[in-house]
Amino acid sequence: MKPFCWSSLNRQQVGAYAEYFVKMQFTMFGFQVYETEVDDRGVDFVVRHDRSDFIEIQVKSVRGTGYVFMQKEKFKLRDRLWLALALFEEGRYPDLYLVPSMSWRFADGVFCSRDYQKPGQTSDPEWGINVSKKNLRRLQEFRFDCRVDDLKQADSPNQPPLQTPTSGTPAADAPVAPPSGAAGR
Repeated sequence: MKPFCWSSLNRQQVGAYAEYFVKMQFTMFGFQVYETEVDDRGVDFVVRHDRSDFIEIQVKSVRGTGYVFMQKEKFKLRDRLWLALALFEEGRYPDLYLVPSMSWRFADGVFCSRDYQKPGQTSDPEWGINVSKKNLRRLQEFRFDCRVDDLKQADSPNQPPLQTPTSGTPAADAPVAPPSGAAGR
């Protein structure tokens, strides 16, 4: 068997690989990783760097391109919740992206808010991400190695909070960011 033959794994195996891979990447960057006993709140594990606040991580994976979603009931937008997205392409290590949940405050061609309120629609409301060849360029700002360094730097007391996208249409149920200069991080 060739290495990184993701097509030989079933969906559950790819998901488990993604979760373990992300945990090990955080460990390699000096983070402490703490597993949750039960994933019933949209959090797969939490991480912490040095004495910083804990950061909640939800891991999702996709082979090639496609649509990835999180139920709004479980993935409630907040500053310390991040999506770790693993993209699997045959014959290659997974590409990892680290996206702050607050990125979904503004809907655009990449980040989606779907409420399914039309007659006949029965799916639960969800936050989604469109992973396409066209959107990969936009996702580059969320590459794991860049964003994890940002998280480490944000631990220093004089560092401003991380920036998230501010373009697109505001999602109706997205939390409103505090005014610039407001207390807290």
